[in-house]
Amino acid sequence: MRCEPEHFSDQELTLIYIAKRLTEALRLEKLLTEAGLDYLVEPDKYSGGLIFQTERIGAFFYVAPGDEGAAKGTLSRHGFSPYKTE
Repeated sequence: MRCEPEHFSDQELTLIYIAKRLTEALRLEKLLTEAGLDYLVEPDKYSGGLIFQTERIGAFFYVAPGDEGAAKGTLSRHGFSPYKTE
């Protein structure tokens, strides 16, 4: 279920996905809600483009560290590539 930042208190949230299109973000919200996972989604900037790098706005999806495995597994099963931390 989509939650406000206050729901997670002072937890350090884990980025699981960056949606670059609205339809993608809406599909992901539905998927995470149906899976019963609490998540936070916030707009933020990312760099896109191969030749001409531009700054774009995307929907950044976060979960509590304890839900990271379940969330990434849900994404993978439904054709999304979870965000990989470096």
